[in-house]
Amino acid sequence: MQLPPKVTERAFARLSEIGAATQGQALRIAVEGGGCSGFQYEIALDAPKDDDLILEGNGEKVVVDSISLPFLENAVIDFTEELIGARFTIDNPNATASCGCGTSFSM
Repeated sequence: MQLPPKVTERAFARLSEIGAATQGQALRIAVEGGGCSGFQYEIALDAPKDDDLILEGNGEKVVVDSISLPFLENAVIDFTEELIGARFTIDNPNATASCGCGTSFSM
């Protein structure tokens, strides 16, 4: 049985600050081939589609397409603020290696 990704309260709170839901948008998390480690995360605001997994909290939505879902099994989607900047992050237990920027990984 596949465990869906989890979204932290901090990530949903940031989406509320951005006003994603009021614009009819959700945070889309997708996995694509490429990047320096083989796969890369695509993170963008987008409208939900019919075949998306929709994760909801605080009136906001995070969506994952059916192709990306197996790559994100049991991952944690968060929002972090550091000296170098603020961004959505993915802690993916399925990744065996990742690059320094955190957007590319291998399995």
